[in-house]
Amino acid sequence: MTNKSELELALKNSWTKESSSDSENWTPGNPAWGQCAVTSLVVNDYLGGEIVWANAVLPDGEEISHYFNKIDDVEKDFTRVQFPESTIIPQGIPKTKEFSSTRDYVLSYPITQQRYELLRQRVQEFLK
Repeated sequence: MTNKSELELALKNSWTKESSSDSENWTPGNPAWGQCAVTSLVVNDYLGGEIVWANAVLPDGEEISHYFNKIDDVEKDFTRVQFPESTIIPQGIPKTKEFSSTRDYVLSYPITQQRYELLRQRVQEFLK
């Protein structure tokens, strides 16, 4: 069984431009950029819990859709580091639209499915 620290290390070593939702702005200096949806899916695979959503509010007031996890009633955000330090991230809520879970909603996008499979495979390889 993988613990949170092992999984966090695997994720940090598995994020790539190709797994980012914003590959144009992704850099090796900020590898978590654009990884929240696919990371939350992988974390859910390994640690369970639920995937939640909030609009992250950047220091300049810009809002960015952001996914993270809630495990044993505690929010765990493995991609928080992508944002500037004073970014405000409200408490996460489910974002399901017409789907039964946030996970199903996130996976309803084919490009997100592809990015998830890429990240899932890289994390799995790292943890071997």
